[in-house]
Amino acid sequence: MTTSVSGRGWQGAVMKLFNADDFEITVTRTEAVTEHYLRLGFSGGGLLQKIPVHPTMWVRAWFEAGGSLHQRGYTLVDPDPESDTFDIEFALHDGTAAHWAEQAEPGDVLPVTVMGSDFAIGDPAPAGWLIAGDTASLPAINSLLDALSAAGSPAPATLWLEYQHDSDRDLPLHRRPQDTVTWIPREREGATLVETVRVAAESGMDTTGYRGWVALDSKSTRAVTGIFRSDFGLGRKGVKSMAYWKVGKAFA
Repeated sequence: MTTSVSGRGWQGAVMKLFNADDFEITVTRTEAVTEHYLRLGFSGGGLLQKIPVHPTMWVRAWFEAGGSLHQRGYTLVDPDPESDTFDIEFALHDGTAAHWAEQAEPGDVLPVTVMGSDFAIGDPAPAGWLIAGDTASLPAINSLLDALSAAGSPAPATLWLEYQHDSDRDLPLHRRPQDTVTWIPREREGATLVETVRVAAESGMDTTGYRGWVALDSKSTRAVTGIFRSDFGLGRKGVKSMAYWKVGKAFA
C-alpha cells in the first residue's frame, strides 16, 4: 500500500501543512466481539510515546480502495503509553475500512495520522453529561466514561445510544451506577433517536452545569447538537460534537 502524502489527496496535503503526525501501526491480534463488531489490537509505532493520551483520543486511518487512499476516524481503545499498544474497534458494514479489518492479520500495517483529536473533561467539572452516540462512537463514549470514573466524578451521564442489530446492545458499555442509558433502534435514518432526545428535553430535566457530547451520523449529529444547545440550554460552548459518519459512508 502506498502511504505517500500525494496518494492521500487534498486531505493529506492539508494535514501535512498543519504538521500532522504520521505513524504506521501494526496489527497484533484480532477478536470478534459480535458478528457485527470486531476488535483489532495494535502496536503503536511510537504513537503513544509522542502523543499524550486523552479521553476520546482518535486517529485518522488510511485505507486503500480503487487505487486511492480513504480516511476514516477511529478511537483508541485501552491505550497503554508504557507498551505503546491499543485496540481499535470496527462496526462492520459494507465499507472500505470494515473490509480491511475483516481481512486483517497480525503483522499487517495501517498508516494513521494524528490531527484534530483533543478533549478535556473541564475545570470546573460538569455537574452532569448528556451523551448521544451509536456503535461507531461507542469506543469514544467508553473512553469518556472511563475518564470520569478515573477522576472519581460523581456527575451522572444520560446516554442515548442508537443500535442497528440486536447484538449491539450486548457490546461492552462502561456504564457507572449513576448513569442512565436508553437504547434506540435506528429507524428513519436516525429520526427516532432525534425525536427521543427532543421529547426528553421537554421533560423539565434540570441540566444546569451539564455538558454535552454527540457523535452520530452527520444529519443526526447536527439535530441533536442543536437540541442540546437550545432545548437543554447547554449553549454553544457546552457541547462537543463530531459527525462520525454519513448515510452510505462510514467515517468511524
